[in-house]
Amino acid sequence: MTSSHRSTAAPRHETTYETPSECELIITRTFNAPRAVVWAAFTDPKHLPNWQPSNATMPVCEIDLRPGGRWRYVYRNGQGRELGVSGTYRDVEPPRRYVQVIDHNGEESITETEFTEHDGRTTVRVSNRYASIASRDQALKYAKFGAGSSYERLDGYLTTHF
Repeated sequence: MTSSHRSTAAPRHETTYETPSECELIITRTFNAPRAVVWAAFTDPKHLPNWQPSNATMPVCEIDLRPGGRWRYVYRNGQGRELGVSGTYRDVEPPRRYVQVIDHNGEESITETEFTEHDGRTTVRVSNRYASIASRDQALKYAKFGAGSSYERLDGYLTTHF
């Protein structure tokens, strides 16, 4: 999406989605904030529920950010329906990257989230490896709605809370 007017504000960034193989999904977004700030927004339970997800609340956000540590999120939609997601951290290298193992109804997926800073802006690259094409396709469908809108909210949150 492009705009016909010029602004002196920091440039807006789009979320990109790639499927480099049948079972991979890569989501990339650049934020106008330093890496340490974006890392905190992604990994601190006092920040994460405030921007993710955009169509629900997150009444439970538990993070034990260390290799072998567990994490658990519970999302609640407008009708009160809840969805829980949990897993473990395989690797954690603050503030550069972390790797999560997620169990999706018996199918394991691996997610690596990398944070790269350049000129005070941080690019987040989330690389997901799924057990099947069907799981990857289902995740892609959700990601285009969920991640994109959540990352839009994160842009605003980074501006007002850090």
